[in-house]
Amino acid sequence: MRWGLILSGLLACLSPSMGRAAATADVSSAAGPTELGLWLSGGKDGVFSIERCGSNGNALCGKLVGMDYDGEMPKDTWGRAECGLWMLTDFVPVEDHKWGGHILDPRSGRVYQAYIWLSEPNVLKLRGYVLGMPLLGKTETWTRYTGGAFGAQCKMPPQPH
Repeated sequence: MRWGLILSGLLACLSPSMGRAAATADVSSAAGPTELGLWLSGGKDGVFSIERCGSNGNALCGKLVGMDYDGEMPKDTWGRAECGLWMLTDFVPVEDHKWGGHILDPRSGRVYQAYIWLSEPNVLKLRGYVLGMPLLGKTETWTRYTGGAFGAQCKMPPQPH
């Protein structure tokens, strides 16, 4: 999968060190964070559902719900289907309009620090990094998913380029 290759390429260049963001901020408005919903990856070959998670519902997590692939369902390093994997975990508010958490590279099994934020109403930025230094990372641009329903085993309908 292209998005997996892009993400794997980014993460392969990074050390597996990770940590938690120390600062926390107030949770988004009572209506809910605008980061919730379906997001199409930068390579337009994966869709993630970002949802509330955590014991008090104040964190955000994201799972892979749609994929563009041929043949068998792609599997992670442990042999699990990538469809439905929680790859974005424990994102909590760290500063104004930015969430800090972790991202899983399903091919290596490594987990990295990451930020997500909206740069525009329907544009989400995801920056994976290591060593507590966002400068040592890479940012991907995701867009809100407006495509059709997913087929069996998370199969995405064809996407316009």
